[in-house]
Amino acid sequence: MTAEEQALADDRMRAEIAKLIAETPKLGAETTRMAHDVTKLQAETAKLIAETARISHERFWIPFTIFAGVVIAAISIVPRLFGG
Repeated sequence: MTAEEQALADDRMRAEIAKLIAETPKLGAETTRMAHDVTKLQAETAKLIAETARISHERFWIPFTIFAGVVIAAISIVPRLFGG
């Protein structure tokens, strides 16, 4: 490699290094933004987990309440049907 080619390669390398150094603050800002987005997603996930737990809890009580209502209705109606 000649001195001229080496000087050209060095200039290209310096330009690339300068470009990367200039991009560093942008990447830091983007990383911060992404960390903030991850925090928001974690909060949203926690809300969804809580909502799912609430729905699962209600899913148990709805059939239980319906069954209890049917039993109470049957206890009230059956004696009347048989003249009690």
